Amino acid sequence: MAVDRPGIVHIPWYATLFRGDAFAVALQEISPIAARYGGTDWTVHRSRDDHYKFLHMFGFPDKAHWEQFWNGPEFNEWRAEYSSWYQVPVLYVWQDVVIAGHVGHRDQAIA
Repeated sequence: MAVDRPGIVHIPWYATLFRGDAFAVALQEISPIAARYGGTDWTVHRSRDDHYKFLHMFGFPDKAHWEQFWNGPEFNEWRAEYSSWYQVPVLYVWQDVVIAGHVGHRDQAIA
């Protein structure tokens, strides 16, 4: 039986033509709403080689909280509003955190 534990969700987004900059703003709009569902952190990475390619990451205490956010009204409305701004399908991947660290802090292994 799998133990539900903290993890990071990776969502690879690919913006449609001429929408890269606007889509970056849209991702900033939805990200902080994760906190309402127990999200602990969120990050958006944008490729320097391909400005239409984004990696969106959310930290959650367990997958159930993530699924509540992903299927919640805010994210559903956001996806509907911006559906022509990114390529489909959008397939997220739940990742286990093995280690996390920050400059100025000791590395911390996640069991």
